[in-house]
Amino acid sequence: MSSHAYGIGVIAVIIGMSVSVVFYTSFYLPESLSKPSVSDHILHPADDLIIDIVPGAVIEGNDNYVPNHATALLEFSNNVIWTNSDDTAHTVTPDHRHADSYSGDFGSTGVLKPGDTYEFLFTEPQEVHYHCQPHPWMTGSIVVEKSRF
Repeated sequence: MSSHAYGIGVIAVIIGMSVSVVFYTSFYLPESLSKPSVSDHILHPADDLIIDIVPGAVIEGNDNYVPNHATALLEFSNNVIWTNSDDTAHTVTPDHRHADSYSGDFGSTGVLKPGDTYEFLFTEPQEVHYHCQPHPWMTGSIVVEKSRF
């Protein structure tokens, strides 16, 4: 008789755990991972802002990120693309860990080889200072502002 009760107890625990897993994966997890609501105009800006890593950027004292201190406007130019026009690999690395609530962590993963691009969609006003990891004298910043229109 006690082995029968033990079996029913094990089945009850398995059913309880299964219900918990289904609830967690179906309701709790998707809600906790959902991105904030962002205006369609911000998600699809009118234009891209291009920042060029210019030829010769690896040489200390030369221009590197052009424009070096960029300003992006939400809804107009908040999709920013860094293009490596140099013949050396570079990175776009934040000076301090930085994340956008919609787009996540800022910064290129790995190096941008010549001709490669790194793209980031800013969805909120912020200021980010960045540099090239292997060439720390290469620095830049971007300020993202709300549109005045």
